[in-house]
Amino acid sequence: MLLTYNECIEKYGNDYQLKKEIASGNIFMKEKGIYSTTRNISDVEIIMSKYPKAAFTYRSAFYYHSLTDVIPDFFYLATKRADSRIRDKRVKQSFLLEEIFEPGIEEISYNNIRIRVYSKERMLVELMRFKSKMPFDYYKEIIRNYRRAAEEMDFGLVEDYAYMFRNGENIMNQIQMEVL
Repeated sequence: MLLTYNECIEKYGNDYQLKKEIASGNIFMKEKGIYSTTRNISDVEIIMSKYPKAAFTYRSAFYYHSLTDVIPDFFYLATKRADSRIRDKRVKQSFLLEEIFEPGIEEISYNNIRIRVYSKERMLVELMRFKSKMPFDYYKEIIRNYRRAAEEMDFGLVEDYAYMFRNGENIMNQIQMEVL
């Protein structure tokens, strides 16, 4: 279980007691301000704890939805444009307008950790938007997996997400040609 510094102070009383717990091995400091009751904790859980308002997007979302088996080099997070910059070297941050940030965010379980990630439907729209910036074989792998999952998807939602953007009509045409 992850705890913040403030939660640790509430639980143990003060900084001195917290340091005693760390020294005795009852609690482990993972990063500045992040503590754990277990020795091994995943980076995904640490990232979600540090940035609870962010949502996984791009390569991270494709991986967590099992649309690709390529493990991303970074954690790709989307935040609102007004949010502060994330200064973590493991994170690539995208700033989105308020109106397009929230639609499509869902919570899923990944390795028994609750994470905020964009839905498959939203990520299909994002795939079409940024297709030219991806390696061709990576794009084709994801498209192939979308074709397999097409029956489970809500294409009404895909259409809603596509029309949030200026070129929504073009995005929907690409989806029709590539996936359906």
